[in-house]
Amino acid sequence: MLVSGDPFWFGAGGSVAAQLSPGDWVAHPVAGTFSLLAARLGWRLEEVVCLGLHAAPFSRLRPVLARGVRAICTLRDARAVAELAGWLDAHGFGAARVTVAEALGGPRERLRAGCDWPDIAAPVAVAIDGADLPKGAGLPRSAGLADDLFAHDGQITKAPVRAVTLSALSPRPDAMLWDIGAGSGSVSVEWCLAGGRAVCLEARADRAANIAANAEAFGLSHRMAVRQGRALDLLADLPPPDAVFVGGGGEAALHDALWRLLPAGTRLVANGVTLEAESLLADLHARHGGTLLRIDLAEAGHLGRFRDWQASRPVVQWRGQR
Repeated sequence: MLVSGDPFWFGAGGSVAAQLSPGDWVAHPVAGTFSLLAARLGWRLEEVVCLGLHAAPFSRLRPVLARGVRAICTLRDARAVAELAGWLDAHGFGAARVTVAEALGGPRERLRAGCDWPDIAAPVAVAIDGADLPKGAGLPRSAGLADDLFAHDGQITKAPVRAVTLSALSPRPDAMLWDIGAGSGSVSVEWCLAGGRAVCLEARADRAANIAANAEAFGLSHRMAVRQGRALDLLADLPPPDAVFVGGGGEAALHDALWRLLPAGTRLVANGVTLEAESLLADLHARHGGTLLRIDLAEAGHLGRFRDWQASRPVVQWRGQR
């Protein structure tokens, strides 16, 4: 088979090898698109973000682009170059320097700065240099992203509480989260930005649509799945989790089912704001141990000519381990 220069670096090698035994194949890798373009530009490849955007959405760039970041991306065709330029401009990355690379390694090889070329020929890749991006471009790496970055109907774990919740959930690369009663999916988004995977369970169709929109907007559709329906009806068909988050506190039947179903060592975090949820979480703490935390927050607001503290509803959080 003739595949990309380096078949196990965004190439077909992994897909082919997965269907064969180790002794059934031999690979002869040579420098591929990423190595060739980094070499032409004098970039250290180990410090470059490499993305295959020939078959993935441009939103995959959103979690990684920032001031000073360099990225090399394969693209579908010449038309995709202009589409990428439009996406960069629309998402605050318009000041990035873009180099278009055509037919790398062959007699038609050509590198040109900028995207506005009428005669771009495939195969094509682009190098994106964020050196000129403004301060603050890109997503922060800390937990607790601003609420207005998410599509939601008010049903969202607010940024300060989300930061505390993510700390309790302890995301790790490739770890699986069950986000039950996901609302907007904001907890799952930040879990996946930390390298994990998530399944969001949401009963309402409009909120499930918001979750899917957020996954797409943050470039995480390949890491976040959405299941619409009643959580108790969906649990049996989910992949084994490393952590479970229950928004709104949940109900006794749900927690009983989780305790029976979850493998030992699974972390559970549940947030509640109602008296009923507080009672349930206090009971879980009494039966299963862990930590029971009350989060009281207040933000400065205006009271006539003066300022005062405007308190949010207190959040009770139970952290346990199966």
